[in-house]
Amino acid sequence: MAGTAGSEPEHERSLQRRPLGEIEPARSRHMWTRSAVATTGDLVVTGEWDGTVTAHEADSLEPRWTVTHPDHAVGITTLSDDETAASAAAVVVAGRGETGTIAVYDAETGEQRWQYDTAADIGTAVKDSVFYLPYVVSLETDGDRLYAAARRYERDGERRQWHSTVYAFDPDGSVRWTYETDASPIAIDLDTDGDRLAVGYNRCMGDHDNGLVVLETDTGDLEWTWDPGTEGDRRVGDVSFDGDVIAVSSHGDKRGYLLGPAGAERWAVDLAVETEIDGETLYAYPNHVYANDGRVAFVTGNTYALERRETEGRHPNEHRIVTFDADGDLLWDEQVGGFVHGLATDGDTLVTPCAQNFRVRDPETHAVRWFDLESGPTGVDSLAGIATAAAVDGETIAAIEEPVEYHDEGDRRGEYALRVGSLE
Repeated sequence: MAGTAGSEPEHERSLQRRPLGEIEPARSRHMWTRSAVATTGDLVVTGEWDGTVTAHEADSLEPRWTVTHPDHAVGITTLSDDETAASAAAVVVAGRGETGTIAVYDAETGEQRWQYDTAADIGTAVKDSVFYLPYVVSLETDGDRLYAAARRYERDGERRQWHSTVYAFDPDGSVRWTYETDASPIAIDLDTDGDRLAVGYNRCMGDHDNGLVVLETDTGDLEWTWDPGTEGDRRVGDVSFDGDVIAVSSHGDKRGYLLGPAGAERWAVDLAVETEIDGETLYAYPNHVYANDGRVAFVTGNTYALERRETEGRHPNEHRIVTFDADGDLLWDEQVGGFVHGLATDGDTLVTPCAQNFRVRDPETHAVRWFDLESGPTGVDSLAGIATAAAVDGETIAAIEEPVEYHDEGDRRGEYALRVGSLE
C-alpha cells in the first residue's frame, strides 16, 4: 500500500479504570465477542460476558443501575426521546445466546421497556456451541426507530446454512418490517436522513448472493444491491454511508469501494489483496470501514495464507488503518497493532480497540488508539490486557479491557475492566 504513513500518536494517556469482575482470560487466538460498551451524555453502559448490563455515571463511573440480560451482552446503543437531548432516554442491548434477545431499558432506572427474541424468527441453536447460537450482530437507530440484524448458523455434514433477519422496530417495540435471507449479515448503517438502511452480508452460500443490499426504511422494500462479484461465499466486511455514497470493505477481493447511488462504483482500492511473499500467497481481510465528510477509513485484520491455515509470514498491510479522500487518493495510513474487534466513531474521531496479534503475540501493541479522520493518530492508551470494545461520544472515550494469556507464555496479563477518559 503505497502512500504517506501517519506519525506515532503524540499523546500517551491513562484512562480511568473500573474493574468488571472475573472473566476467563483470552488466549492467543481471538475469542467470540464477550463484551460491549456505549457512551452518551452522562452515561457509560457496559455489557459483560455473563449478560450483566450496568449503566455507570460518566464522571464517577459509579453504577446507576444493573440488570441481567437474557443472553451474552454483545452490542449496546442508546435512544433519545428527543434528538436534541443531551442524555439517553433508553439503552438497547443486543444478545448472543439461546434467545438472541434485543431488549430496551430505561436509561434512568434500568426498567425494561420491551424485549424481542430473534430466535423466534431465525431459529434456535442445533449444537451446543457459541458459534451456533442466535446472534444480534448489529444495531442502528435514528433516535426514534431501531434497526437490528440477527443471524444463526447450522451445519449438518457438508451442508452449511445461515438464517438471518433484519428488523425495523417502532418505539413501542412493535416490528414495523423484516427482511429475511439465507445469508449472514455482518453490519448495518443508516444514511444521514434515515431514509435508507445498508446491510452488509459477509457469507453468501445459499440463494441470497449479494454482499450489499439497501432497504427503504419506512417499508423495508429493496432499493438496490451490489456485490464484489468474487468467487466463493465471502462477500462484505462492513458498510458506511456518507451522504448519498456508501463505502464498503470487501472480504471477497480484499479491496475497499466507494459506491454512488444505485451501487455505481466511483473507485476501488487494494487494501490487503493476495500477495506472494516468500513462496506463500498471503492476504488479510478489510474488516471495518467508516466514511464521513468526504473521507473514508478502512481497517484490515489478520494475515492468512491462501493454501494452508498456519503461516510464519505476514501480509505487509495487516492491522492497518488507511484513509482516502473523496477521489480515492490516499491521505494517511498507520498501524493499529493487532486485531480490531469493532471500530468506534463519532464525527471525525475513530477509536480502534486493539486486541492480540495471534501470529506475533506482542503485548507491547495492546492499546486503545484514536485517530482524526483527516490527519491521523491523536492518542493512545496502552494496556496490559487486550482492548475488545470501544465507544466514543464527543470528547468521551470508553473501552473494555480483557485479560489475556498467551499459550507460549502462560502469564496472565491485564484485567477485566472498563476504561473511560477524555480525548483532550
